[in-house]
Amino acid sequence: MTALILGLVAALAWGTHDVCVRYVSQNNGIFAPLVWVLAFGLMIVTPISAYAGLQTPQGGDIGLAVLAGVFFGVGGTALYRAFSIGPVRLVAPVIGAYPILSVGWASLNGAPTTPLEWIMVGLIICGVAYIAQSDAGHDPAEAPASPLPAIAWSLLAALGFALTFAIGHKATATGGELLLLAPTRAAALVVVLGFALALRAPLALSRRHAPLLLLMGTLDALAIGCVIGAGQTARPEFAAIGASTFGVITVLFAAIFLRERLRGSQWLAVLGVFAAIGILGGAH
Repeated sequence: MTALILGLVAALAWGTHDVCVRYVSQNNGIFAPLVWVLAFGLMIVTPISAYAGLQTPQGGDIGLAVLAGVFFGVGGTALYRAFSIGPVRLVAPVIGAYPILSVGWASLNGAPTTPLEWIMVGLIICGVAYIAQSDAGHDPAEAPASPLPAIAWSLLAALGFALTFAIGHKATATGGELLLLAPTRAAALVVVLGFALALRAPLALSRRHAPLLLLMGTLDALAIGCVIGAGQTARPEFAAIGASTFGVITVLFAAIFLRERLRGSQWLAVLGVFAAIGILGGAH
């Protein structure tokens, strides 16, 4: 149950973060906001990691944390690219399907996975997909000329996040989740900077977007910290499952704060998603 709670906290943070992604990526390209979100997050977690290192210098596996950060950088780049060229209702369900990989990987590594758990994971993914697909904004002009590039980037993002969490959980299995926050994020920043420099992408920061990017960096650091920090729980892959509901959180926030209407079937899907999460939690 602890892993699921951590995952839901991450979903809340990422849901808020992703409300902003499409806006900043379409106005600044993908690399400038992503670099600054990672940089601001690194500034926030570095003192925390430094203090944790003084307390428990032997905690966790820094090598695995760096590798997790590499995949997080790849996944984050793909996510920003997908949201910048495709509608949320197309991109979010594909990215949100990464728990299939997370649970499959855990099962291959010996974690007992029951048919009920697979059914609940399937219901969560289907619920998230339905809510995103039936979200407001069916304007044909919103859709890309071809959905294939957006789908391809979304699949890469899903794979990147699944590998991030699987490797991150191994890195923190013996502790050190706070110590490893900074190395993970620094590795992700290096990867994204490498892509940006290779493509000669502009990285200038607009002052009017600075507060928003600082907020996004804080939320992103909190979310990845929660999911990877679940490595010490009995079923860390459940944190990835909980975090995958970020799409539901995004739609709910749009309904609450932007007054975008949710139909009755969407509310039923929301209830179904959280009921499935509750059943997973109750089983452990």
